[in-house]
Amino acid sequence: MRFCELCDKEVINVIDCRCLGCVRDIEFDRECGKIEALIVPGPGKYFGMFGKDCEYWIPWCKVVRIGPDIVLVEFDDKEMKHKV
Repeated sequence: MRFCELCDKEVINVIDCRCLGCVRDIEFDRECGKIEALIVPGPGKYFGMFGKDCEYWIPWCKVVRIGPDIVLVEFDDKEMKHKV
């Protein structure tokens, strides 16, 4: 799978069935080339628009399945790292 194909997929948290958005970046380990995390933009500041407050950093080990349309992940909000 290519990165551009992954960017078209929506990320869904299976714990609360919430749509987090679409993948916008991937974090790699520079030494071994292994994927460490998916990065998804967070919700907008004002009614879901006008800039982003944070982005979700989802560890690769939390990815349950990658389907034709969506990426299923399983994690609690406590585990999620927000980067501003």
